[in-house]
Amino acid sequence: MPIRILHVLSSNFFAGSVAYAVQLAEKQRAAGHHVVMVTDQAKLSETVTCLTLPVSDRSLLQRFRNIRFLRTVIRDHDIHVVHAHSRAASWIAHFALCGTRVPLVSTIHGRQVKHSPLKSNDIYGEKVIAICPQLMEQLATELRMDRQKLVCLPNPLDLDYLTQFQRIRAEDGRIVISVVGRLNGPKGAHIADLVAHVFPQLLQRHPALSVQIVGGEWEAFPQAGKDALAELQSRFGERMHYLGFTRQVLQLMADSDVVIGAGRVAMEGLALGTAVFATGEACCHGFVTGNNLDDAIGTNFGDIRAVAAPFRPDTAAVFRELESFLTGSGVTGIDRAKLSAVYDIHTIMTKILSTYTSAIMSKAAPGAIPVLMYHRVPDAPITTKHKTFVTKENFEKHLRFFTRRGLQAITFLDYLAFATGDKPLREFPKKPFILTFDDGYQDNFHNMLPLVRAYGYTGVLFLLGDFSVTGNMWDVGENLEANRIMTTEQKQAFVDCGWEIGAHTLSHPKLPLLSDEDAMYEICEGRDRIERELQTRVIAFAYPFGTYDERIKNLVKQAGFEFGIATDTGGLTIEDDRFAVFRVNMFPEESLFSLFKKTSAWYRWYYRRKRGK
Repeated sequence: MPIRILHVLSSNFFAGSVAYAVQLAEKQRAAGHHVVMVTDQAKLSETVTCLTLPVSDRSLLQRFRNIRFLRTVIRDHDIHVVHAHSRAASWIAHFALCGTRVPLVSTIHGRQVKHSPLKSNDIYGEKVIAICPQLMEQLATELRMDRQKLVCLPNPLDLDYLTQFQRIRAEDGRIVISVVGRLNGPKGAHIADLVAHVFPQLLQRHPALSVQIVGGEWEAFPQAGKDALAELQSRFGERMHYLGFTRQVLQLMADSDVVIGAGRVAMEGLALGTAVFATGEACCHGFVTGNNLDDAIGTNFGDIRAVAAPFRPDTAAVFRELESFLTGSGVTGIDRAKLSAVYDIHTIMTKILSTYTSAIMSKAAPGAIPVLMYHRVPDAPITTKHKTFVTKENFEKHLRFFTRRGLQAITFLDYLAFATGDKPLREFPKKPFILTFDDGYQDNFHNMLPLVRAYGYTGVLFLLGDFSVTGNMWDVGENLEANRIMTTEQKQAFVDCGWEIGAHTLSHPKLPLLSDEDAMYEICEGRDRIERELQTRVIAFAYPFGTYDERIKNLVKQAGFEFGIATDTGGLTIEDDRFAVFRVNMFPEESLFSLFKKTSAWYRWYYRRKRGK
């Protein structure tokens, strides 16, 4: 289902954040989503609808106008999610969305200043995307953002698109160094230092060398840099050249021997196969090699440190490293497969869309949704050490209580449909809860199914993939006769009644005890057999015995599930961690008060505080 997305960004000058937003919007539009951009500049994109608004104007009157304009756009385009790309954009979007069910996602591209007591992290919305690990750490530690809201996703690269830019410069012995970046702020000051203290020596010592500076904001370039540039141009002519802003920057970088820059410039330079000297606002990594690639990725190639510290490049050290390169020492290559794994746009787009759906549900259901776990519904009490049963009589009492309380049952498929826009959020229940049953016992068919149908409820039934299993063989000491598993026809009856079917492995092992290969077989084969036998979509996975760890969670994600369902552990809400969804056990003798607690949104918080998990 296409999502209706509004991108809001400051673009009073062209920076990496603008390139990121435009590229993302165009890719989303090409994927079939409805996309609108609101920005300072008109016609930033040829394929996406661009509406002009002075987002960067922070005067109070203009901010009120901006808020009113955004509210109109959100209403007229029936927007599902707003994605902001600057502090100014997040601020106006936050207030434009007040009183609506539309969420805000903010991408933060640089260090944020600590807020005054009058400001709040709430302006950044339901989800916050940090473009590198160091920035994510700064947001969590200095700004004290909730880590559950933070997602680390780098600016993506369209690696297929970049392959069209091949070196076309003649092999005439010339060497070209390109400095790429805007000339205002700290970057401008650092470029001025290179022009004044590094390039004079290099140009003097290497007659085949040319240096070109590519970037806008000339007016903000420090005067010392302008004077030094003029001096070099008078001495070396066209060997020292200022090109200004150009849309041909990718071809220029492909034709260069060295690219000096940070952030997106460094990423693209590496993807183009050019040697990259990474120096940014926060630090200098020097030439990026396999040895320092991880560190460079962590700081967005020199632009961001978790802890702020004054930084000016050590021009003597920069000169020595560039001189070493020019005299033939070369630069060791990087692992291009790793670059692809980190920055591939298709992977990151999928994760951004997942972030959108998570934000949508965080706004729609900010509290915990009760997820109740049942097993057997026998006619009378049975002997079992785990007490995982509720008699038919008591289960009907539960259903009557749910009805009196006004609870409305949804499934994980329903939840996902609301998240992706397949179902309108205005129809999302005010008091949702999720009924789940594990294993598929025969008394579920004989006793439970008729009752839930009578009360108008559906739920989620987690089944083993091995349909030849006839009874519970995994709980030692259990009465096999009292734990018979349904036949295929009985399981099909649940599908026919509108129940969701979830996966519970193939044979009910303790997954953390298995190897990756064996665990993945249990996870995937169990789902695949259910889908073949019952012809139904399976998106949720319940961990057998409720046991899992980060390795198993990652395997469930890799297997393509949308949710991993736990037992008595997990996040406070579903969106805290979709692969550790908290379920509460339902026992034989639940009281009215315990039913009230376990179906209350505050119970998950209470349970964690009381039990510490």
